[in-house]
Amino acid sequence: VQLQASGGGLVQTGGSLRLSCAASGYSLSTYAVSWFRQAPGKEREFVAAIGRNGITYNEFVNGRFTISRDNAKNTVYLQMNSLKPEDTAVYYCAARLYSYYIDPDKWNYWGQGTLVTVSS
Repeated sequence: VQLQASGGGLVQTGGSLRLSCAASGYSLSTYAVSWFRQAPGKEREFVAAIGRNGITYNEFVNGRFTISRDNAKNTVYLQMNSLKPEDTAVYYCAARLYSYYIDPDKWNYWGQGTLVTVSS
């Protein structure tokens, strides 16, 4: 099971980015997929997830991010709007069968991460 995260970059405060998490060799449709992030010197933090048990976001998202999936493209997206400097981090996607959990230790497969930098 391989995941490829992409779409990170440098953006100004208030800008938008769309992250992609693409799977190869298997169908993502039966998997829950999540996004976590890790800022320098901080622990990995849950951002959002989509699975059989629905969709959930960390409360800091506050309506700014949207997670979605395109089964035809075997890809899960994280649309990030109204970005803030505190959103700067490496963003990772992760997958596990069926349902999501907030705990990063529950996720079996991880992508390599994509860096998001928000300038003030």
